[in-house]
Amino acid sequence: MVERPHLRALADRAGILPDYVDCTGAVRVTSDPTRELLLAAMWLDASSESAAQRSLQEKERRDQERLIDPVQVVSKHHDRPPTIRFRVPEGQTGVLDWHITLNLESGQVHRVQGQVTLRKSSGKFDVSLPVQPETGYHRLTATLRTSRSERTAEQSLIITPGSCVSPADAFGNRRLVGLWTNLYTVVSKRNWGVGNFSDLRQLMAWARDSGAGFVGVNPLHAHRNRGDDISPYRAVSRIYRNVLYLDVTAIPELEDCAKAQSMMASGDFRQKLQSLRDATIVNYGGISDLMKPVLIALHQTFVERHRDHRTLRGQAYSEYCSQQGDSLRDFAVFCELEEHFEREGIAAAGGWRTWPSPYQDPHSAGVESYRREHAEQVDLHCYIQFELDRQLGLAASEAKQNGMPIGLYQDLALGSSPDGFEPWAFPDLFVTGASIGAPPDPLGPAGQDWGLPPLHPRRLFETGYAYWIQLLRSMMAYSGALRIDHVMGLLRQYWIPVGQPSSTGAYVRYPIDDLLGILALESHRHGAVIVGEDLGTVPAGFHELMAKWGLLSSRVLYFERDWHGNFKPSSEYSSRALVTVNTHDLVPLAGYWKGRDFELRKKVGQFSPEQCESAQNARNHERQALCRRLSEEGLLQGAHPSYPDLCAAVHQFLARTPAPLVGLSLDDLVGETEPVNLPGTLPNQYPSWCRRMKVPIDDLPHSSIVKKTMISR
Repeated sequence: MVERPHLRALADRAGILPDYVDCTGAVRVTSDPTRELLLAAMWLDASSESAAQRSLQEKERRDQERLIDPVQVVSKHHDRPPTIRFRVPEGQTGVLDWHITLNLESGQVHRVQGQVTLRKSSGKFDVSLPVQPETGYHRLTATLRTSRSERTAEQSLIITPGSCVSPADAFGNRRLVGLWTNLYTVVSKRNWGVGNFSDLRQLMAWARDSGAGFVGVNPLHAHRNRGDDISPYRAVSRIYRNVLYLDVTAIPELEDCAKAQSMMASGDFRQKLQSLRDATIVNYGGISDLMKPVLIALHQTFVERHRDHRTLRGQAYSEYCSQQGDSLRDFAVFCELEEHFEREGIAAAGGWRTWPSPYQDPHSAGVESYRREHAEQVDLHCYIQFELDRQLGLAASEAKQNGMPIGLYQDLALGSSPDGFEPWAFPDLFVTGASIGAPPDPLGPAGQDWGLPPLHPRRLFETGYAYWIQLLRSMMAYSGALRIDHVMGLLRQYWIPVGQPSSTGAYVRYPIDDLLGILALESHRHGAVIVGEDLGTVPAGFHELMAKWGLLSSRVLYFERDWHGNFKPSSEYSSRALVTVNTHDLVPLAGYWKGRDFELRKKVGQFSPEQCESAQNARNHERQALCRRLSEEGLLQGAHPSYPDLCAAVHQFLARTPAPLVGLSLDDLVGETEPVNLPGTLPNQYPSWCRRMKVPIDDLPHSSIVKKTMISR
């Protein structure tokens, strides 16, 4: 094998890890071909050893030419003021004059200047700031003068509290029990075939009256709501929300909009609506088609009565658009362009990359011209996001005002769709030559390719983490808690070169201390507890890092067993976790008890009949082990409990753990057996993300299982 020292040095500088330990404990070494492909995805040429050397030299030259770093994230817990590192050309000697202006978030300005004499330049020198800024986002301007030149650069100085909001900070030493649900599955008398924010408001009010401290929901991210593009974990935008969660009947303009009222009163509309309500799965496209003309009519009424008028609603809209800035405008024009090209028959699997080239750049003259010419259609999408924000805020604030300690608990997906809004709006941030996935493990022997474009870690840094800050602020709006899916992705992500087998991927390092520092700052500003989904293979030391930064862990009953298969006692659960029976990727408790997950895997071809039989036998032992554990803790009698008794005992068991947060799945409370997602299946095999609940939320107060579980806990 030919040695490639420059390739490997470049890969190391770019954050590509040389190896990793897999779930079996074996060390998997990153191959040189994988290094080449991943570096190419980062726009670094390493196709030969000489090319890798040139890329490495160019990277080092650019770094050295940067006067100061574009961003610095510092913990407030440090006992000294932050230090600013100046870089000077190698060999630079003599007297240098430096000047720093620090603009604090509070509006205060501090200036400091001085001289440094370099007799033998090391290429850098450090200057301590005159003050220790408070936590927040500050701007710093640095100038360096020599006898021949003057250089100036800016830095975003982010001072963090060093840890996220703790449960004790948020709600004292209480243990909170709450509900979690997949909102799209919710059935009610009012919704149009998919759960909406009025359903969430009703659910939160009922949960609060039942003693719950929070209600958690799936990611509410924006989606196309067409075909296969419906997974909550593969978003068109993680910043903005899905229009389907709007309760159209709760939009204020409906009262004054005769056109919308007439549409909704027609026989054809009522027939379609009833069909959507009666369906057992969510008909995303049908609901979208029914909503769209009504929303257009309501927007027209809003324009006539409120927009650009001095009404309270008009002013609220103006403030919302101003707060969102260019990002909302860009999202709105992206949505309108998608609809336009779909009408033109141009839309295809490649999304915006199949559009005519002038429209692939959000800052092009073509996009700006389209925005002006279709101003009202673009404004419709701004209006939809405004109303989504209002309805979600109403549900969350009402719960908090009425004494729910956490209130709304949101979920942040790992990544965005490769043909979604954010890769279009921030093309330099998203890598196109690789996708995120998982290495081989027992559940996926060939590895998994999730098809999500990775964020470029270096570009995140160079842009001052602006996207990460915006994303967190969007997610924490109205949230008393935030779950981060696959939180290990803040430390490293498994990148798979496009077109290559999943098993050939490698891990890429991310600036985790900076990302967690900003997360901690936003956590305190919003008063939100942070939960990291850390299930599966976790890198050594990661749980300790989570504890240091104040993130709660995720613990799932199904997995909390020892090496002999025995379920752990409640007393041995983590005191720094959210505990649940299952997750959105697992079968509900009633289905687990019946082995429904194995039946489904056999049906779709994931299990042979022999494998299914073996798995069912193993599940039988698990059932016996769980009954033993519940019996030993005095919560259940007998090896063949009724489902209401089992559900009540399991949740009472979780409520005994030291964990500060206990999440009760709404699916478990009503006895659902079908999972909302069957991993590794295609839409024609299993309708993932579509299954609706059998019990309407209007009937929750009358459910015998719900009553028994809510009382027994």
